[in-house]
Amino acid sequence: MTDYSFRKFTDDGQYLISFSRNNQELIVYRPTWLSYSCKGDDCESHGLPPEAKRFESYFTQLYCINLASGNESISKDFFLYMESNHFGVFATSTSQILDAPVTEGAIHGVPVIEKITLHLVRMEDGVIMDERTFRNDFVNLAHNSGVFLYDDLLSIMSIRYQMIYILQIRASGHLVDVRAIGQFCQEDDELFLNSHTQGFVPLDKGKQEESSICQDNSSMQLDQPTQGGAFLSGIKQRLLSFIFRGIWNEETDHSLRVQRLKKRFYFHFQDYVDLVMWKVQFLDHHHLLIRFCSVDGGMSRNTDQYRAFFAVYNMETTEILAFYQNSAEELFHLFEQYCDHFRAPSRSPLYMNFISSHSNNIHALEQLRKQKDACLKNKATNFSQLVKKTLAFLPFHCQSQSPSPYFDQSLFRFDEKLISSTERHRPSTEHPIKFISKRHPYSLKFKIKPGPEAGGVDGRSKRLSCFLFHPVLPFAISIQQTLQPSVINIHSVMNIHFRK
Repeated sequence: MTDYSFRKFTDDGQYLISFSRNNQELIVYRPTWLSYSCKGDDCESHGLPPEAKRFESYFTQLYCINLASGNESISKDFFLYMESNHFGVFATSTSQILDAPVTEGAIHGVPVIEKITLHLVRMEDGVIMDERTFRNDFVNLAHNSGVFLYDDLLSIMSIRYQMIYILQIRASGHLVDVRAIGQFCQEDDELFLNSHTQGFVPLDKGKQEESSICQDNSSMQLDQPTQGGAFLSGIKQRLLSFIFRGIWNEETDHSLRVQRLKKRFYFHFQDYVDLVMWKVQFLDHHHLLIRFCSVDGGMSRNTDQYRAFFAVYNMETTEILAFYQNSAEELFHLFEQYCDHFRAPSRSPLYMNFISSHSNNIHALEQLRKQKDACLKNKATNFSQLVKKTLAFLPFHCQSQSPSPYFDQSLFRFDEKLISSTERHRPSTEHPIKFISKRHPYSLKFKIKPGPEAGGVDGRSKRLSCFLFHPVLPFAISIQQTLQPSVINIHSVMNIHFRK
């Protein structure tokens, strides 16, 4: 087996993405299908030919290109695919600096990455069409967390400088700036403040050179806005205004209104001011879902243990349209009923319908309702904990689920602790993972066993497995990681048919 790190199949099944072990090179394969002939009537009893055990029988290498250089490396957990134009978005970066000195405009406690580069690659031939570089910034690249693709729009969450950059991917293969949301919301906000506000201190361009976003193949450079000064950022002012007006409109009596504002707004004013934007996703071409939280809450692995908020923001009008805490039952019920609206792009191909959710699959909905019932019956827990745990998935990680029909919960039942459509490493066991037919209960359709065929792995060592399922063809790749070299297997399913 090739000594590569496999990332995923593209959602249309046209390409297999992999990286070299030193995370410097991108290697792209075209999946093919093993074909062979058999003479006689009893072909099913014949074993597969020797070619079936060769990697080259299933994949054809298209190209190998160098993406990273020097002290940079490819972010192997990051990849976005634009199916309409067959473009891939990849990322390279230097290592994180956890104890970087605080600079003007930066959020304290957030790591620093000296250089982050997004590469737009034409998948058919590996040509790098465009690049965009961020310096001395922090964009969370793990599992596509900090970047979201919606049709031809790309959002990039700069956590360190609290900016949301919206780019458009043109059919020509160029990345074009659309808007930047954060310090200012409208293009002329800075000009307006400079023209109408007495005592406003102009931005010091000299102090912002290290936090610039630039194009390597162009002389253009866009400086980061400073976060210092007497003013809150534009997005924070709009948020505070929305919260204030919401509380103001709840009461008509002046004295009660003042009491409510003191208790629910002014008392928590500094808490609202200290909130940082941590994650963002598109809801449609005009609306964003933004997660606000504390720095500690964003850096923690257990995000549901911290208080967080969600805001719906209209990019065209620059208005906050809704604001929810992560314990809001209203948002939980919206997520339960309209889950696909949070996740699916506007022009989803039909094969994306195999991704099961609460809103499109009765079996997934029953699982959620069972969790709700168990939570309500258990006195040690409460419903708000379930709400926080569920809403911790928002905003969604872009393109983080496999559209393979084998994960359709209307077709198969499997142990989601060991395998699921979500692209994550899972604990590996000695026993194979079984896929049971939903239409013929207790009928075993097939099973998958990661790791070496003859065992041989130390049972005391911690083993993790991940699975890459082809979205169309009936085969998958399993990668089992231990202290020893990874074990990579190809699993194929023969004579299985899907009927509506």
